[in-house]
Amino acid sequence: MHNDEARRDGEQQSRLDVLSAWREASEFSARERSALGWAEVLTDIAHKPVSDQVYREVSGNFTDVELVSLTAVILQINSWNRMAIGFRF
Repeated sequence: MHNDEARRDGEQQSRLDVLSAWREASEFSARERSALGWAEVLTDIAHKPVSDQVYREVSGNFTDVELVSLTAVILQINSWNRMAIGFRF
């Protein structure tokens, strides 16, 4: 579902193909890597706390307004995913 939307919005399939290995992939910029890292720690916060390093990295790549928007999107997607899991979608 999200891949289809990403492709419609102009994302390259080659980048989608390596998304799960974003740390090792050269296709992502420093800014994109910090966003992906932020999404990862917020998604798995129960198992891995948000480190000062991750926060410094993401806040160094995004303005305060951008970071709040990015965080809101991450939280929204996580909420939808949890509802889908709970309701067996």
